[in-house]
Amino acid sequence: MMMRVQIKALSLLQELTEAHSVPGHEDEVRAIFVDELESHGELSCDGSGSVFCERGEGPRVMVAGHMDEVGFLVQNITPDGFLQFVAVGGWWEHSLLSQRVEIRTRAGDKILGVVASRPPHFLPASQRSQIIPLDQMFIDVGASSREEVERNMGIHLGDPIAPVSAFTPMAREDYFMAKAFDNRVGMAAAIQSGQLLSESYHPNRLILAGTVMEEVGLRGAKTAAHYAKPDVAIILEGPPADDTPGFARSESQGRLGGGVQIRLFDPTAITNPRLAALAIQVAREEDIAHQVTVRRSGGTDAGSIHLAGSGIPCIVLGVPARYIHSHNSIIDINDYLSMVALTTALVRRMDQSHVDALTSYL
Repeated sequence: MMMRVQIKALSLLQELTEAHSVPGHEDEVRAIFVDELESHGELSCDGSGSVFCERGEGPRVMVAGHMDEVGFLVQNITPDGFLQFVAVGGWWEHSLLSQRVEIRTRAGDKILGVVASRPPHFLPASQRSQIIPLDQMFIDVGASSREEVERNMGIHLGDPIAPVSAFTPMAREDYFMAKAFDNRVGMAAAIQSGQLLSESYHPNRLILAGTVMEEVGLRGAKTAAHYAKPDVAIILEGPPADDTPGFARSESQGRLGGGVQIRLFDPTAITNPRLAALAIQVAREEDIAHQVTVRRSGGTDAGSIHLAGSGIPCIVLGVPARYIHSHNSIIDINDYLSMVALTTALVRRMDQSHVDALTSYL
């Protein structure tokens, strides 16, 4: 059973991480969601493009990941054929120069380019050690004019741009490198948990969801929560790891190999304490590797979902990933498998009495 789950996990993660889906342009990941789940429930979309698969009867339990990855949009095309761009999502300029990207045209073609700037050889010594701001970078697609970019390559203003990075096993067994683990680990786990839960009874109306535009302010989560009206939500994420040089080992709450991360707090959401206690209890009872975290920064779709309607209890489960929001992140597949295990175990506990108890305050 475990081997079957892991083989499927690796296949899903490769397909999802190599997909091109920046905020507002999540079509490729949405298509994977539909293809994987169309035989597992009723499919629908809200007006923002978030996608849902529903099955079962009982309290409405949402398991959600966001489909988008940090990327860019074409902002301008210079007369000599270079692309200027804007970021959609948070980027650290240190990580961008000399990296490959793909521009997806309106015809669906993907045009390869490289992020560049004025070479350091032509900069004054005082500027060589400074960070190049985004508005001084450009993308070289090998064109010689704006006309060539538009007419021959089909690139236009507003076209989405995503990093290029293959899903790759590392020398250490169970470690994998790819782009967009934030949040394709969450999408893969939502899909795979739904598939596994379809093989047995669960006492609820399960709502699997892929939200849009998380990286630009949790936007899709607002409409998704309004549309799906869950009674409780499990948010699946790919948060930053804190186990590399520069962190105190004793303070690490997101270590690769430490298991699924159970988030109690970040500046956008305080986890429902009863739901947090239940998640930790289930992890212990099911012998699922886990690590508990309280974060000083960051945020997830829980920030929007927990405020929807009259209030929705939420919990965030995560797979720690090194170097998120870059071209190359690293995960331990065992942390992903722990997230799938805890997600499915939690859903199976979510009968009416457990869900009601989360918000019984009087």
